[in-house]
Amino acid sequence: MKKTIFNIVTLILLLILTSCSAPSEEKPDSINKAPADEPLSNAEQVLQGMTLEEKIGQLFIIRPDSLDPNLTPEQISNSTKYGVTELSDQMIESLKQYHIGGIAIFQKNILSPEQLTGFIDALQEQSEIPLFVGVDEEGGSVSRIANSTGFDVKKYESMEAVGRTSDRKNAQDVGLTIGSYLKRYGFNLDFAPVADVNTNPENIVIGNRSFGSDPQLVAKMVSAEIEGFHEAGIMTCVKHFPGHGDTKGDTHKGFVSTEKTWEELKQCELIPFISAFKNTDMIMIAHITAPNITSDGLPSSLSHEMIEGKLRNELDYNGVVITDSMAMGAITQEYTSDTAAVKAIAGGADMILMPEQFEEAYNGIYDAVKNGTISEKRMDESVLRILSLKEKYGLLE
Repeated sequence: MKKTIFNIVTLILLLILTSCSAPSEEKPDSINKAPADEPLSNAEQVLQGMTLEEKIGQLFIIRPDSLDPNLTPEQISNSTKYGVTELSDQMIESLKQYHIGGIAIFQKNILSPEQLTGFIDALQEQSEIPLFVGVDEEGGSVSRIANSTGFDVKKYESMEAVGRTSDRKNAQDVGLTIGSYLKRYGFNLDFAPVADVNTNPENIVIGNRSFGSDPQLVAKMVSAEIEGFHEAGIMTCVKHFPGHGDTKGDTHKGFVSTEKTWEELKQCELIPFISAFKNTDMIMIAHITAPNITSDGLPSSLSHEMIEGKLRNELDYNGVVITDSMAMGAITQEYTSDTAAVKAIAGGADMILMPEQFEEAYNGIYDAVKNGTISEKRMDESVLRILSLKEKYGLLE
């Protein structure tokens, strides 16, 4: 009897051990198997297939005139003359050679609605990676379309006038109205809204371009205007970080500085920018120097302390950072185009807007990557931000 019981217990134990070990024998790889990798985004796939030259090109938004090798830097930067209005064979060659990220259209490039739309369509058609096509259309004095003849679009007195209504719906309508006609002509980016707080009556460059002198009001109106632009399908670029409203000088002409501390900026000038961070597509960084904030003595647009230290790390902005125009006096009086471009990218900017000499700036970044001044990993961070924004708006489809 005892032997029978022993045999039964032994058999049961063998069955239990066999059943426990069976799954591991059948599927030895199923234990602790790592989950499948997330699929790459369209932007990541495009980045993986790009050459160094193609990556560098994406860092630039330039005037269309810079694609014409027959024009001098002085002619290119001229605000009223020498504007190209159609795509030539030489310009197509430049597009193929430099793979630029975008184009900024000015009033001298505009003749009529039909010409403008055809010009933009031709530029996009010849670009392997679709372009950001941007314009300064703030509403008011800085409006390249509304202030051109032959365009039946709504004109605004100023953003200050809109700000006086204190009604965010009015600011949202501005964004939707301007954004809708920009979309119709082929644009996808507006260098707007102006997020500066107009706190200095001696300011000669911002003035009534700002919604007002109350930072909370400006923040409310800027955020509402962004909503309107987005409803129209237009990307926004708020400007001019860290705040141009309390300055006296004009960075178009030369050196401009703010004497405020970081804490003082956070109590006023930075409020509209911080409010816009979660919604805007780009931040434009100004050429103003801030000696009581940064120790490097550089314009904010070139300053690692300002861009990486303050804007990205402290304020946690992770979107695209673009410089103000690099053909402005605050840059050209102190730096060559290649030096300025390298400093901006090394400092944390993602895009260079309109360098005085585009080819020199492009070659400067190429040399900086080759000699290790800028790592290709650092380049890839910016290019991925740029491509991801293009993907978000359907440009990479």
